[in-house]
Parts: sequence; structure tokens; C-alpha cells
Amino acid sequence: MKEQVHAAARRARIAAGTLALTTRADKDAALEAMADALIAETDAIVAANDLDVEIARAAGTGDNVIDRLRLDPARVAAFAGGLRDIAGLPDPVGEVVRGSTLPNGLRMQQIRVPMGVIAMIYEGRPNVTADAAAICLKAGSAVLLRGSSSAARSNAAIIDVMRAALRTAGLPADAIQQIPADDRSSATHLMQARGLVDLVIPRGGAGLIRAVVEDSTVPVIETGVGNCHVYVDADADLDMALAIVLNSKTHRTSVCNAAESLLVHKAVADVFLPRVIAALQDAGVTIHGDESFCAVHADVVPATEGDYAAEYLSLDISARVVDSVDEAIGHIRTYSSGHTEAIVTSSLVTSSRFTAGVDSAAVMVNASTRFTDGGEFGFGAEIGISTQKLHARGPMGLTEMTTTTYVVVGDGQVR
Repeated sequence: MKEQVHAAARRARIAAGTLALTTRADKDAALEAMADALIAETDAIVAANDLDVEIARAAGTGDNVIDRLRLDPARVAAFAGGLRDIAGLPDPVGEVVRGSTLPNGLRMQQIRVPMGVIAMIYEGRPNVTADAAAICLKAGSAVLLRGSSSAARSNAAIIDVMRAALRTAGLPADAIQQIPADDRSSATHLMQARGLVDLVIPRGGAGLIRAVVEDSTVPVIETGVGNCHVYVDADADLDMALAIVLNSKTHRTSVCNAAESLLVHKAVADVFLPRVIAALQDAGVTIHGDESFCAVHADVVPATEGDYAAEYLSLDISARVVDSVDEAIGHIRTYSSGHTEAIVTSSLVTSSRFTAGVDSAAVMVNASTRFTDGGEFGFGAEIGISTQKLHARGPMGLTEMTTTTYVVVGDGQVR
């Protein structure tokens, strides 16, 4: 398996050399061809996915995981549309980040260049296959895709379609390759292919991310789990707050930008708690609350320490009343995964204190946590949402998949 993985990486490195010299027009034409091909082969892709879903259900896989795995024509059309969106975005390769003429006359520019070979190790979300391939291609890099065995048939169908489209467009098919998922060692060989792979990006649950971070010898960008909070301030519009809490929690529970924790200022608790408890329960949400929440309704489950730290990915939410915005900030700093936090308030002073005080990749003011997304941010798609601080943080689009080179032009200067 090691030689198989390394051979794929060597082919990817050759393809990356070609992509580094490919014009934006040619990359965009390839993306459009890939999108057309995905639409044309929708029935075959959905059929492959139906088999993955059938096997997952037979294995007792939970509904939230099935939701991430499942494809239908609308979802295929959505990620095909994402490819077209990426084609319409500016090419980051060649962008001048900064430049100056030095006192000795040297003309220095820092320029964005492709990363090279990027490896994705991810769990059962077939849309990631198309998104990652498209972003890496537009950013001038080859990609090695190691999805989960649960989505192996779906991923293979998508990758086969995209590779065929690349050939038709005159670009190397080895710019997109699937790494076998039926052997667990393939992930280890991929993340330890230092010198062949330039960057590894894990995308999935906490266990996967921790394993990649701890075992990889290749640089890693973490796409972290999402224990996202909504804080309803003393100066909140409570109708707005209710809508934001419901959307953040219930719009789609199986994603990392869904809210998992609710904090409410004590000044509005008497009025807001009965409303939000009733609304969440009507939506099927189980509330794991502190004493204040439990006192309002008998069906509220007493919260544990583990509840406040949980990424449920289900119709569950932890909840607590706080005395101040500073207590809310302290709670978030203790339990948050650093993904997304939201505040509902009409106070500019309080919102400024909140955005400065929490330490997360994204902070929403009077908006749902569900907006932390590459597509919603105008990136076309995303390769993941980074919760770390080095190189990239938040939704990672085209720019985050590049590095930089300093180009220095002189007239014969010597030091």
C-alpha cells in the first residue's frame, strides 16, 4: 500500500508542475467541463451513492451521518454549481501580495504560487470530493483524495467523471486522484509522504483530526469540530434572537457550523427562556440546561460538564443563563472549539467587546452561525473550515490553498 500511495503522489507532483504553468482560462474551462460532466452523469453518481447509503444503513449508521453521506440530483447540481462559481472567481496564482523597491535598487515582490500536492483525508461527505478537487485545481495544485470507505463508491464515481473531464480539457487527469479507503494504512502512508505531499488537510470528526495531527509528518491544516455558541444579550431584540437560535440549531444539525450551545443574559431570561424552550422543543430539540432552564420546563435535561463541551451534531443543545457578556465570553473561551460564535444585541459596545473577547475563527453579530461557510462568504466553495491560527483560519477557499514566493529583480547587484 505504501508504494501505491507514493506512486500516486509522484504522479500528482508531475501533474502539479503542469498546473503551475496553466493559465486561468484553461483552468476555468476545465472546471466548466467538470461541472457539465457531473450534471450529465448525475444518475450514475446518485446510483453509486444509493449503494453507499444502503450499506451504511444496514450497518446501523446514525441519521446525522447518513445525511452527510446522501446525494440526490439537487445536491449533485449544488456542488456542480460550486465548480462554476469557482471558475468565475479571480485566480489567486500570480497575485502580488506586496512589493517594493529596496534602497539598493532591487525590485521585490511577494507573489502567490500553488501549494503543490495537497492531500485530503476526510469522512463520508461526497460533496467534499468535488469541492476539494475544484479548489485545488483553480489554485494550481494537484490533490490526493482519501475519503472514507463508507463513501468509496460515491467518491469513485465523482472522481472518475472529473478525471475524464480533465482529459477532455487537455489537463492531466492525475491532478485529481483517489487514494484507496479499504486499507486504513493508506491514510498513514499519505500523511507521512513528506517530500511528496506538501500539505495534509483532515476534514471530519475530532478523532480523525486528532489522529492526522498527531501522526502526520507532512504539515497539517486542521479543520476543527464545531461547538458553536449563540449568546442572547441583555440588549437583544428577542424576536430576532429566537429566529437566530432556531436557524443556528435546526437548519441542519449534522454540520460543523450548527449551534450546539445557547447562552442567555439573566436580564432577559424571564421573558426569553419560556419562548426559546417552547420553540426548540417544538422543533424536536432536547435542551441540556442549567438550573434556570430546568426551572422553566420539566423536560429540560440537567446539563453536565460534558454537555457544554459537546459537538452534538443532532437535535440537542446545551443552555445556560449568564450574568454578563464577560461571563458569556469566559464560558465560550472554556468550552468552544474555536469555530463560530454569535451574539444577538443592539449594543455596539457589547458586540465590540464580544467580538474582541471570544477567540474563534468566525464571530457573527445578529446573524446565524450557519453563515460560516465558504459558499456563503463568496468563496465559491470551501475545502474546510480551519480552527487553527497558522496559515489559514476560517473557511478556506482559493487564497488559502496557495503559498507565496519572493521574486527579486535586480540590475547586477551583489552583496
